Amino acid sequence: MIERIKSALKDCGVSLWRINDNTEETAELFFVKKQLDTRRFKDVRKFVVTVFRDVAQPEGQPLRGFTSVTLLESMTDSQLREELNAAYYAAQFAANPYFDLPDPVQAPLKEKTGPLAGQPLAESAGRMAQALFSADTQEDALVNSAEVFVVRTRRHILSSEGTDVSYTDANVNGEFVAQCKEPEDVEIHNTFRYDSLNTEALAQKVSEALTFVRDRARAQRILKSGQYNVVLSGDAAATVLSYYDDRAAAHMIYPQYSTWQVGQTVQGQDITGAKLDLDLCATEPYSEEGIPMEDLPLLRKGQLQAVHGANRFCRYLGVKPTGLYRKLRCQNTGVSFEELKAGPCLWAVTFSDFQMDSMSGHFGGEIRLAYLIEEGRVTPVTGGSINGSLLESQAALQFSSDRYETASYSGPYGLRIQHVNVAGIDSAE
Repeated sequence: MIERIKSALKDCGVSLWRINDNTEETAELFFVKKQLDTRRFKDVRKFVVTVFRDVAQPEGQPLRGFTSVTLLESMTDSQLREELNAAYYAAQFAANPYFDLPDPVQAPLKEKTGPLAGQPLAESAGRMAQALFSADTQEDALVNSAEVFVVRTRRHILSSEGTDVSYTDANVNGEFVAQCKEPEDVEIHNTFRYDSLNTEALAQKVSEALTFVRDRARAQRILKSGQYNVVLSGDAAATVLSYYDDRAAAHMIYPQYSTWQVGQTVQGQDITGAKLDLDLCATEPYSEEGIPMEDLPLLRKGQLQAVHGANRFCRYLGVKPTGLYRKLRCQNTGVSFEELKAGPCLWAVTFSDFQMDSMSGHFGGEIRLAYLIEEGRVTPVTGGSINGSLLESQAALQFSSDRYETASYSGPYGLRIQHVNVAGIDSAE
């Protein structure tokens, strides 16, 4: 198929191109309560072809446009040419300032190792499902449905510039719904994603989710408006820290949405809390553009160490292209999570939609469940919303020593942020 695509590219007059040959095997399990409802297996191969086209300018360097199209093995040669011709035609209307393509790389196949990559997909899916339901032991809360997907991929990247690299990868992901029927019927949707067979982390996540949904069913709508010391945990803490990843990206810096520069103390001055130590983790050996990837220090003591991103924007900035990263690691630590949430605070655990705005530095969402901790009392509460500013509070961040691991984050489980605005029940009066 690769040779057929190359031949079609030549017939269409395309001299600059990249082919991403992606094969994906998937084992999918669907449960209703603890009963397996559906089992499904997939084996799909797709070819994503990116064509580049230079557009001449009356003066100076030409512009360079590009567009991508997905091709299948079932297509005829005439269909391949038709799709590629259309993509090449469209590329002239997506012209950008000229940029060099990634430097060519040739290397043998890099294979991921470990049980998730090596053992049968059905076996891995079964083990993760067993871990998921092993925590479903509470009398007044249950997992009412779940989906488990184990995905194994093989990627081959070729380019007209001479790149020829390939690697294998694997991950497990899915979702489950935790439910409590009394005194109020409540459901909380949860997702998970791991790059290893992390049965312990999944079991712990389910156990925690069942506790949360039980407390949500009993939560009171008594949260008052005001400023709180807020504790975020798990995915919410990871979402807040993604601000630093986003602001250091070349596609943010080039158009000046971000003014960060290497060497700048981006956490602000007079840091009284934790000075951030963040890394970007290479979860794959190559980016989709064929750029070799390796772990990259992002912040040290709150100071920016590197700009990162896809080839085009890195070229514009004159920095080494790094590829797009999918995982952030926070090396900071602190007291135990129990100590972190000691003293007056609001531990917000589930939201309708928690977001981090990398443009403004604001984070927040509508609270589904939080624990109001004051004077030694812990009260489950619901309702209201959080609207915090990381720019105003980043100098005094505190972390837990407890760790949290997903496919996209490795770092402290808990994050304490001071003086966060919370809109409660009296805001609507």
